[in-house]
Formats: sequence, C-alpha cells, structure tokens
Amino acid sequence: MQKGSVNKIVLVGHLGADPESRFTPSGVAVTTFNMATNESWKNSEGEFEDHTEWHRIVLYGKAAETANEYMKKGQLTYVEGRIRTRSWEDKDGMKRYTTEVICDRFTMLGRKNENQSAAPADAGDASGDDDLPF
Repeated sequence: MQKGSVNKIVLVGHLGADPESRFTPSGVAVTTFNMATNESWKNSEGEFEDHTEWHRIVLYGKAAETANEYMKKGQLTYVEGRIRTRSWEDKDGMKRYTTEVICDRFTMLGRKNENQSAAPADAGDASGDDDLPF
C-alpha cells in the first residue's frame, strides 16, 4: 500500500435487486448487486428533498457465495470495501468506464424475512481468515 494512501468505503443501504452470481473460468464465485443509499435535507423553502445514490457492489469467493444464498432485494446491508474503476471497449469500439465497490466485508442488517433462511449476522468476511484460531 502506498504510504499515506487509503481507499476505504463504508455503505449502509438497501439492495435494489437480488444478487447475481457467476463463476470465473478458474471457478471463483463472483456476485454483484446494486445498493441504494439515501440522503435527505431541507431546502431553502423548508421542504424536504431526497437523493438516492446507486452503488455497484462486487464480491468474490466464499463471501460471494454467501451473499448470493442469503441476500434478497430490499435487504438493509452494511458493506465495507474499496473503490475500483475499470474500463473496457464496447462492441462499437467506444471506451467505457464503471466504478465499483469491491466488497471486503458485509453484514446483513434489519429483520429476517419469513422466507429467508438463517444466516450468520456477519456472514461476509471476504478476507479468507477462516482458519484463524480466534
């Protein structure tokens, strides 16, 4: 890591749709979902205004599998990660960009739905520290 440099993001928001999963050619699970965060304020006329920001979240490995299994549209979720921007060329040769949150850890918040299976509260530690003795 570059000295004096930090790339860390913390979000609490609602899933816009059920997570989508796929696997890389080497067999690593990749799950993506969009998360909405909301902001409200009073304008100069004293009326409330709202703004919703959408974030693209990407998880890998065991955390991706857990998210795909337990998370559902509307779920309130805490996400920790880092911001990454990537680029590619579309079919017309135009350069495209997207900014994503690479999720390192997530926690499902709020009430459990009747249709939802029980999952650990902090189900998404993507650090791979499963074999630590503590």
